[in-house]
Amino acid sequence: MTATLPGTAREVRLAAIPEGLPTREHFTVATTTLPEPGPGQVVVKNRHFLVFPGLRTLISADGADLPLPPLRSGDALFGPAVGEVVAAPADSPLRTGDAVVHMLGWRDYALVSATDCAPLDGTLPDPVAYLSPGSAAYGALTRLADVRAGDIVFVTGAAGAVGSLAGQIARLLGAKRVIGSTSSPEKAERLVSELGYDAVVLRGAGSIAAQLTRAAPEGIDVLVDTVAGEQLVAAIGAARQGARFALVGALSGQMSAHRAGDSSPVEIDAFRFVVKGISLRGYSGADHPDVEKEWTGRFGDWLRAGELTFPHTRIAGIDRAPQALQEMIEGKHFGTVVVEL
Repeated sequence: MTATLPGTAREVRLAAIPEGLPTREHFTVATTTLPEPGPGQVVVKNRHFLVFPGLRTLISADGADLPLPPLRSGDALFGPAVGEVVAAPADSPLRTGDAVVHMLGWRDYALVSATDCAPLDGTLPDPVAYLSPGSAAYGALTRLADVRAGDIVFVTGAAGAVGSLAGQIARLLGAKRVIGSTSSPEKAERLVSELGYDAVVLRGAGSIAAQLTRAAPEGIDVLVDTVAGEQLVAAIGAARQGARFALVGALSGQMSAHRAGDSSPVEIDAFRFVVKGISLRGYSGADHPDVEKEWTGRFGDWLRAGELTFPHTRIAGIDRAPQALQEMIEGKHFGTVVVEL
């Protein structure tokens, strides 16, 4: 079976449903009993878990049309995690010491069905990279936007988990010019100096549309949008003939204190879509089940060749996890945010 397990585990729970955006006061780190694994189960010692924007929606929305179950007061949070199997029945397909990825993060030990664990196969050089949501950026660019050599690409939320990879991927796929948007001059500088963006539109520094016109006077061919709102409207105004738009997120509404996190209304000029022949599609990984494996292979190759980096921020300790979520919502971090145990 395994070495002796601890009798208890720690997990982050939702203490109260917030009115507006969640802060660290809406969570608690609780101690719970850790049972021995039953048939078909394993115990995983989590090493890292992902802090992701979708938690805000799961905490505040009513559950309609959500791909994951909503969270209620007293529930333990969940999400992607990587860890090591520390207990497994003799007939389990997994063995102690196996590194796996699964969906029961936000705790130090997880009792998981073995069928819900995916063994890490070494394709990626760093196990933490398996928590990257880069497959959404890759899928949007290859399945929806079909980025081509010479394209001018605009990535909104470029310093986030998806955006920090989207610009790099677009360049590797042949884009001529890559423009990003972000919320601070410090992030803008990093996008240019570290990730190879050609120009950055800065939220809060005047009209987004005017800045985008200066950054892309010829217009844009491709949009990878994680924000919506004013930035989506500006992209429509800058679209060239036949532009392809891929919507990956809608953070302007999802992270609004005045909404439940499950809507992001935008007033758009439908006439421009007609005369410019703009295509606009939302990306869901469930609609493209082949993307994850393809992305992981290319991600590993690009990382090992030094052609792409994986920007991420590691926050140490489960006690700091609620603060990490608040800081991610406030836009204080660069790239993917993970908690390290």
